[in-house]
This record gives sequence, structure tokens and C-alpha cells, in this order.
Amino acid sequence: MLDNVTINQLRAFVAVCDQGSFSGAARKLARAQSAISHAIKALESAFDVELFERNTRKAQLTAAGRSLLPDARAVISRTEEMKNRAGAIARAGVPQVSVAVDAYFPRTHLIDCLRTLQEEFPTAAINLRITTMQGGENLVLEKVCALAVTIENVPEVNPQVIERHWLCEAEMVTVCAPSYPLASTPNPIPVDEFGRHIQIIVTDNQPGAEKTQQGVAGKRQWLVNELGAKRDLLKAGLGWGHLPRHLVAEDLASGQLIELERRAWHIRSLTFVISQRRGHELSPCESRLVELLGNPSPLQEAPAGAPSGKA
Repeated sequence: MLDNVTINQLRAFVAVCDQGSFSGAARKLARAQSAISHAIKALESAFDVELFERNTRKAQLTAAGRSLLPDARAVISRTEEMKNRAGAIARAGVPQVSVAVDAYFPRTHLIDCLRTLQEEFPTAAINLRITTMQGGENLVLEKVCALAVTIENVPEVNPQVIERHWLCEAEMVTVCAPSYPLASTPNPIPVDEFGRHIQIIVTDNQPGAEKTQQGVAGKRQWLVNELGAKRDLLKAGLGWGHLPRHLVAEDLASGQLIELERRAWHIRSLTFVISQRRGHELSPCESRLVELLGNPSPLQEAPAGAPSGKA
């Protein structure tokens, strides 16, 4: 029965193949040659096949043995991986990282940070939520997440309970599709002219969310609660809006969106902060993630200082 197969039997099988003989396998595994022979016989009985030719002096694999050897190596490899993970857990436990990240945060940079974190903390369990506006801090307040990457100019949910720390900055640009009327308006464009056209704005589903809007030019607004939807509507020529440069770099390069120059209307660079409950002591895994997220180099592909505001 396959349930009777042991890892030691598989090790003996692989060792005989690697060493070319039962005696060589015995020396490598520091076991008696009779124990190696017994392990191979037990394995053959469990598999109901012969693994080695019986009429040769050297340990020569049968066709079945050659077919099963890669499987045996894979099982041993997975067992070693499991042992290493168990050892890491025994030494350090299972690191838990629960973080809410604003949709405006550079996704490629976030993925790179998580990839590095996984390499450095292979047993870490990650709980990642993508949020907008005050959604991240609400999750921190509800203790669903320990950390939230929030936009600085979004009003704080509860300053008595949650504290913020500066993380990094990213540039925002004002864009529309080439087919949208603003595209043919001479630059720079005054804020009053922007106000006469439809602005696509990202908001969340919380009551009163419209009161936290930033960078809004007028009353003609379409509200969406997802950043990708805003980008799609802008590319479809349904309005204008502010988007992170890192998100629309390819759209600008391909001409699907064009950048609009504003007159006498400056919007600061988009500033991200880390939100956490007051008194929360970061674990080594959480500290490393914050350090990685705050590395500004991936965010400096374009000069800073252009529009910002969550709109």
C-alpha cells in the first residue's frame, strides 16, 4: 500500500541511484547495507513494481524506476522545504502582517515590496486590503488591519486612537482623453474652465465621503469608488481628472491620455503616510514592510511637484 511508503525508503532509493550501488548508498546514509536492501524491497512492494534490475552487478534502474525517480526526488525536496519552514516557525513563530493600502499607492512598488518581504520572511502570513479615502484607517480602527497606507490630506478618522507617520510621495497629473473637449483648450487652463467640465472623482462608500474630496474644481462630478474605473472612464473620453503619474505613464506615452497644464492652480505632490493605532509596537516583519514601502526610489521616475489631491 502506498500509505506505507516512508521518506527513509525514498531517500534510500535516491541514494542508490546517485551512488550507483547499495553499498555506496549505505555509506552515504550511514546505514547498514541490509537496511538499504530492506528499504528498497519494501518500496517495491508498496509500488508493486521492480525499481532495479536483478541480473546486473551495478544498481541499474528498470523503466519503472527511471519513471519514479523524479517523483521521489520531488517528495524529498518538498519534505526538506517543510522541515525548513517548520524550523523557522519554531524559532520565530508565524509573522502576521495585516495592511490596508490606498488604491493610489504605486501597485508595482507594492508588489516588489511584498516579494522582498516574502523572501526575507518566508513564513509570513499577509492580509492585504486595497482601500480608498478613509477606508484604510477605518480597518485599523476596527483592528482588522494593524497598518494602513493612507493619503495625508484625507481627514483622519480618529486622531486620538490612530497616529500617522510620513512614508513617501508620488506625483499626480491632470489628464483627459484626446477626444475630450478640454484636450483642445489652450494650455494652461484656468480652474474655472475645468469647473465647466465633468470631473471623474474617486470616493469610497462611507456616508459623507464627498466631504473629504480633494482637488475638486467644480460641481460637475461623476463619482466612482474604484481607481481602475476612473482610469477607464477617462480613457473613454467621459471626463477629466487627477491620476498618479505612475498609473498613467503608459497611457500618456501611447497617447490614450494627455496631460493638462493648470493655470494658477497648484496641487501638492501626493503624500502617503502610515496609519497605526497609538501604542502599537511594530513587529520586525511590519517594520521591514514599512521600510520597503517608504523607499522613494521607485516613485521618482518623474519629477515631483505636480498636482495632487484625492480627486
